[in-house]
Amino acid sequence: MPLLWLFLLVLAIALAAFVLARSRVLAMSGQDRRTLHSLPNYYGSNAAMKSAIPALLVLVVWLIAQPFYVNSVVSDAIPDSAIADTSSRSLLLAEVRRAADGIDLAVSAGAMTEAEARDPDADVETMTATLTEAGAIVTSQITQSVLSAAQQFRVLNDTGYRIMTIAVLLIAAAGAFWGIKETRPDFRARNVVEQGIRVLLIAAASIAILTTLGIVLSLVFNTVEFFRLYPASDFFFGTNWAPSFSGRGGASDLGILPLLWGTFYISIVALVVAVPVGLFSAIYLSEYASPKVRAFAKPMLEVLAGIPTIVYGLFALLTVGPLLVSVFGDEGLGWMQAGTAVMTAGLVMGIMLIPFVSSLSDDIINAVPQAMRDGSYGLGATQSETIRQVVLPAALPGIVGAILLAASRAIGETMIVVLGAGAAARLSLNPFDAMTTVTAKIVSQLTGDSDFASPEALVAFALGMTLFVITLGLNVFALYIVRKYREQYE
Repeated sequence: MPLLWLFLLVLAIALAAFVLARSRVLAMSGQDRRTLHSLPNYYGSNAAMKSAIPALLVLVVWLIAQPFYVNSVVSDAIPDSAIADTSSRSLLLAEVRRAADGIDLAVSAGAMTEAEARDPDADVETMTATLTEAGAIVTSQITQSVLSAAQQFRVLNDTGYRIMTIAVLLIAAAGAFWGIKETRPDFRARNVVEQGIRVLLIAAASIAILTTLGIVLSLVFNTVEFFRLYPASDFFFGTNWAPSFSGRGGASDLGILPLLWGTFYISIVALVVAVPVGLFSAIYLSEYASPKVRAFAKPMLEVLAGIPTIVYGLFALLTVGPLLVSVFGDEGLGWMQAGTAVMTAGLVMGIMLIPFVSSLSDDIINAVPQAMRDGSYGLGATQSETIRQVVLPAALPGIVGAILLAASRAIGETMIVVLGAGAAARLSLNPFDAMTTVTAKIVSQLTGDSDFASPEALVAFALGMTLFVITLGLNVFALYIVRKYREQYE
C-alpha cells in the first residue's frame, strides 16, 4: 500500500473516532452539555489523538529503522568473495539497491512477473536481457551475487511494508477504540487533550536540539573513523591537498591548511567589503535618513539577501571576474591571470553579506534608548559625536554579533567559491590567485559514487567537524564580547 494511502487511512480512522466519541458523549448526557466535564469536541479530540498519534509515530520510526535492518541483513548475506578488489561492500550494496529498483520497474512495466522476479534460480544473463528490454536496467553489470541480494532486498522490503501497514492500522484502530471506550460525561477530556498538545509542542521544540545532536554525532563518528585510516597530524598540519582516490588513502595528501587558508582569506576579503558598507548603511538609515528614504532604502537593501547564491556565483564568474581581469590582468597591471580568484569571490560574497550586517545593525542601533541620545545632545555633543561616542558603544555587542553572523555565513558559503574562486588548494598571499575553501572540497569529496569506507570520502566529515568547531568558537567569542560590554549599560 502506498504511504499516502496509509496516511490517509490513519487520518480517516482518527476522524471517525472523533465523530463517534463526540456523538457518544452527547448521547450519554442526553444532549445536555451542562453535565459534561469538557466540551464535546474535547472528547472527540481525545479519541482522534489516541488513534492518530501512536500510529503515525510507529509509521515514522518504522520507516527510519527498516532501511538499516534490511541493509544489515543483505550485507551479511553477501560473501566476501563477491566483493572485487577495486570495490567495497558499501558500493556493492548501492549496486544491489539499483538492481532491486530495476526489477521493481520491470515488474510494474509487465516485462516480468513477480514469480520470475523472485525466482532464486533465475539466470543472470536472462534477467539482464529482460531488464534491458524493459528499459529498467540501471546497473553497469549484474552478477549472481548482486541478483540474489537484490531479490532478498525486495522480499525484505515488501514484507516489512506489509507488516508496517498492518501494525499501523491496528494501532490506529486500537487507539480509536480506547478513546471511544473511555468517553463518558465525567471524563476529564479537556485536561488530557491539553496535556497531549503540550507534549506535542515540547516534541516540536525538541526537534532542533535533536537535529543538532544528530548532526554532531554523525560528524564525530565519521571523523573518528577517518582518523583511524589517516594520521591526524598529517590532516591538521599538512600543507598539501591532493586526494588520489586510489586505494585506501596511501597515495593521498589530505592536509587541511590550504583549505583553511582559502576559507579565511576569502571570508576576510568579504568582511572587509561587507562590514564598512553594511555598518555605514545602518548608521545612515537609523540616524540620518528621513522616514520616506528609510521606507524605500531598507527593503531595497534587504533584497540582496533574497538572491540565490548560485546567482551570485554566476555574477562573480561572468561579470566581476572578467572586470577584474581587465583591470589587474595582463592588459592592465599584470597581477591577475584568470577571473577565478580570491578577490573575485570575496567581493561578490561581501556584496551578499551586506544585508546581514546592515539589517541587524540597524535594528540594534534603533534599540538604543533615545534618552541616551538626548543626554548627549544636552551636554553639547553633535550628532556625529553622539553616534561615535554614545550610540555605537551602546550597540557594540549587537553589532559584533551581526558581524560574527556574517562571518559564519561567509565561512559556510559554497557556490560563490566554486564559481568565483576556483578549485586550487594553495597557500598564497596573493588575492588574485585562485584558491578554494573547506565547503567546496566537502562537495567535491562527496560527489559521485565514492567509497564511504575510504579516507578520501570520510575526510569530508573531518572537514565539516573542523568548520563546526570554528563556528562554535566564533559564537563563544561573540558571547564573551556581548557579556563584557553589556555590563556597562545595565
